[in-house]
Amino acid sequence: MEMFLQVDTWVALLTLTFMEIVLGIDNIIFISIVAGKLPEDQQKKARIGGLALALIFRILLLFSITWLIGLTQPVFTLFGIDFSWRDIILAAGGIFLIVKSVLEIHEKVEVHDIHKEVTAAKSFTFAILQIVMLDVIFSFDSILTAVGLTEEITLMIIAVTVSIIIMMIFARAVGDFVNKYPTVQILALSFLILIGFMLVMEGLEYHVPKGYIYFAVFFSLVIEMLNIRFRKKQQTQQKEA
Repeated sequence: MEMFLQVDTWVALLTLTFMEIVLGIDNIIFISIVAGKLPEDQQKKARIGGLALALIFRILLLFSITWLIGLTQPVFTLFGIDFSWRDIILAAGGIFLIVKSVLEIHEKVEVHDIHKEVTAAKSFTFAILQIVMLDVIFSFDSILTAVGLTEEITLMIIAVTVSIIIMMIFARAVGDFVNKYPTVQILALSFLILIGFMLVMEGLEYHVPKGYIYFAVFFSLVIEMLNIRFRKKQQTQQKEA
């Protein structure tokens, strides 16, 4: 408990918590999109259940740091690139995320039969399986980043728990917003494609600064918010006319 009397501890905890929330944005967007395709009475269970599983995975990985760090050791070399289990997991997860996002965009743009779109992924179990797969990938990325910031497991557990609780609180608002506006949903799926590409690059040992991607998404979101406001203003003017 003595470490909590030090200013450095609180600075590290706040930094770590903020980082976990930022890294969790892609996770919560994916969960919101998958949960949004379920019947309304199951959406909350999918969102909360998905984030609860993310918390469990992260805590289990924190207690297995020695094993986790071992996954960064090369297991084979291909075209002059050393691949570890971490690289393989991140690359596979990135490919899954890209394929899933592209299929979702295709479904939104090309599918005109509402019943086909709704029944395509109505299975609660199937939705949870997809969420679990991405939870595992994002947990590896999140925890390995956290290990680089501090060696205190207690701080990491607190930061992860607080960030997941915050995401649980705002999960419904994010989900409702993303699913309310089709253009925002396409933007969110495009963001997930970028994240998938970044994970593949990480798996190939090419570091892509996350700040660039998050800034690009934030800028695009601001533009889309202005577009939504402009469209609402136009609709109001047309009604008044």
